[in-house]
Amino acid sequence: MDKVMAQLESLVAHYEELQEMMADPEVINDTKRYMEISKEEADLREVVQKYKKYKEDKKEIADNKEIIASETDADLIEMAKEENSEIEKEIPKLEDEIKILMLPKDPNDDKDIIMEIRGAAGGDEASLFAGDLLRMYEKYAERQNWKVSMIDSEPTEVGGYKRVAIMITGDKVYSKLKYENGAHRVQRIPVTESQGRVHTSTATVAVMPEYEQVDIDLDPKDIRVDVYRSSGAGGQHINKTSSAVRMTHLPTGIVVAMQDQRSQQQNREKAMQILKSRVYDYYESQNQAQYDAKRKNAVGTGDRSERIRTYNYPQNRVTDHRIGLTINKLDRVMNGELDEIIDALILYNQTKQLEELADQNA
Repeated sequence: MDKVMAQLESLVAHYEELQEMMADPEVINDTKRYMEISKEEADLREVVQKYKKYKEDKKEIADNKEIIASETDADLIEMAKEENSEIEKEIPKLEDEIKILMLPKDPNDDKDIIMEIRGAAGGDEASLFAGDLLRMYEKYAERQNWKVSMIDSEPTEVGGYKRVAIMITGDKVYSKLKYENGAHRVQRIPVTESQGRVHTSTATVAVMPEYEQVDIDLDPKDIRVDVYRSSGAGGQHINKTSSAVRMTHLPTGIVVAMQDQRSQQQNREKAMQILKSRVYDYYESQNQAQYDAKRKNAVGTGDRSERIRTYNYPQNRVTDHRIGLTINKLDRVMNGELDEIIDALILYNQTKQLEELADQNA
């Protein structure tokens, strides 16, 4: 903990510098710089507040010990002892919270994501399950006040999806949904099953951070661009102009459709940004060993073929196999109530990181 405390002193000094810079008229007039500094200040705020509380508690303990050693008034001594007893219970909790806040941050945690869901083993039932997972994530996103945009889809005749790709934008999307990467298994009686037998099917989920600048050059000859009229809400402007854009990367078959922006040019720019992210991720995943080493962490966010979770409908049960968590709330989970599972995965990952740090410092 001593090493962490030494780091915190310099961090507090840097935090105070950031606050001074935010009050500087020159910085205030530079919108981009001000936004960058504001974000950094906000990211550090919680750990600085916890550390200041920790120092206050330590000082109060020392002051109370002085009273206990020097005072003759029995009531004052007893009061000081009681205060120290309460504060000393709080100290380990604060230390743990500070350690977690000081863990190395995943540089992608603040990013929006591109999520691709594919029906895998199980035919029609797998495609229906892919559709169920899509709705589950849409409802979870709604609970988080995130926005979901459809990028591409290949629906099936039974009402599911062979594959579907969406973009989710909002606050710290990747930090919560990166753990969804992998194979999801469903156990239930398909609607087409006349004998009432439980079948097992799977769908895979791939979660990619949206890279603002991707180190990949796409040959314009490899991209087919189609423009068409946007559909849905938007009034006369959307109905009368061909502002929607569909881009197809011919070598990989990756398709991106974008119609959420106001103009065709804006849709082109956004579609190209997403296309680059998806093609980059596609080529990264070709080398599985490299892909696993780069993307996989303590709870296995890297390998798309890894079975991470089972959804058992007859028993209303969800089991996350990576952390051995089982909850009997499948109906609520499928309605977007994923917090219990995601919070447990985050805690498990943080605990693993703390253990690794402890081993390194041992």
